[in-house]
This record gives sequence, C-alpha cells and structure tokens, in this order.
Amino acid sequence: MQFSFWKEDYRLDEMTLPDLWKAFLLYKDIHIYFALAIAAIGTSLYLGITGLQSVAIGATVFIIYPMVWYGLHRWVLHGRLLYKIPATAKVWKRIHFDHHRDPYDLKILFGALYTTLPTLVIATAPFGYLLGGLAGIPLAFSFGVIMTIGYEFFHCIQHLNYEPKFKFIKKMKRLHLLHHFFDENSNYGITSFWPDQVFSSFKPSAKEIGAKSPTVFNLGYTGTEVEKYPWVAELTPDINIAEAVQNGVQLKKPTRKLAS
Repeated sequence: MQFSFWKEDYRLDEMTLPDLWKAFLLYKDIHIYFALAIAAIGTSLYLGITGLQSVAIGATVFIIYPMVWYGLHRWVLHGRLLYKIPATAKVWKRIHFDHHRDPYDLKILFGALYTTLPTLVIATAPFGYLLGGLAGIPLAFSFGVIMTIGYEFFHCIQHLNYEPKFKFIKKMKRLHLLHHFFDENSNYGITSFWPDQVFSSFKPSAKEIGAKSPTVFNLGYTGTEVEKYPWVAELTPDINIAEAVQNGVQLKKPTRKLAS
C-alpha cells in the first residue's frame, strides 16, 4: 500500500467520501498542522495559561478567523496585483489561480504552508498576547491551526462528488460552488459567510447573481492581461500566450486517466 500523497491522482469529482478521508489524512501538511497545534497547546500550558484566558482566546480567534480569511480571499487572492509582479506570480498561481481553473484537483486545493503559517501567526499572535501574555501566543496560534484543518476539510467537501447529509454543510457547499461557477466576486467565505453579508458580497442563489461572470475561471488573468503580465502563463503548460490573448483563458479540462 502506497502512503505517499503525491503518488495518487486525486480528483474530487471522481472520489467518494472515504477516498477523501484517506487522502486528507495522508496529506503531510495536515500532519504538520496537527503536530504544530499539539506543540503549541503544550507550550501554552507550560507557560501557565489559565482556563479563563483560554476561553477568551478561543472565542476571539473564532470571531477573527473568518474575517481574516475573507479579507485575504477577496482583496489579495482575487486582487490583480500578485500576478502583475514576477516575484509573486508563482505564489498566486499556486494558491488560487490554478484552483479556480481546476476546482476538482485536490493537490492544488490545499493551501501552501509557506503562506498559511505566517498568516496564522500574524493574525492570532497579537490577540493571544493581549488576552494571555506570552502563554497566549501559542494557544491563539493553535486555535487558528485547528480552524484551518476544519477549513481545509470542508473546502474539500464543497468540491467533492458527494451530497452532504447535513443542511448547513449543503448550504456551505452551494454557496461556495456559486463562487466557483457563477461569480468569483460573491461568496468569498468557505465555512462562514457572515463577512460576506457585512461587506455586501453575499449572494444566496444564481438568480440573485444574474449573468455568469466572464472571469469566473481565470480571475481576470485573461486576454491582454496575459500579454502584459506573462509570468503566470509561462508557468502554466496548457496556456498558450498567443491563444490566451486572442481567445481568453478558460476552465482547465485535464486529461483523465483511463481505466486499464
């Protein structure tokens, strides 16, 4: 039995829920998240965190986490700055462009540790320190990591060929798929959509969205943008720059392996 995540071809539109659990638990970044969360909790306990401080920190992280990721998703990942800079084009391609062009490829659905971990530290450490001193910093970080594990799993569910049994998961999935297949400028949340409601980007149905966005699969990196800022296209084998300038960049249709 192979235990290497990268030796398998994980296509969420072809996987079952047990397949997803296997892949999820084999993925090394999930192992790293669990290890970091356990180590951070242990460090916080060693430094003398109290029960009341722990509750306050946990509640605070629970509130700020959706807002932080909403802001990053809307104004950074869906912004048009990262692909215009050669130094950040590769990062943007890896952590979001590829996912919108191929929403069913599990290997590019997961976030990259070199972006998620620094973000978690920056987002949680100040609140941890304010509410628990030095002992609160690793605890706040651990709560952020635990929420990220849940975020990653539910994100997988939303792209899996699977009908959730619980209504609230069905709703999350429907709202997220509207973001991917109708309008990339709506429903930036994954597990929480209250920031969308606060910032007027919440759209509960395709009817309310109206016409399908022409950039839903390419996030605006298409046509003359490819010609002016070719770095992402140069890193993407299936994009021909001349054709992309003429015809635009569309949804990727990967070649599937045929059963032998």
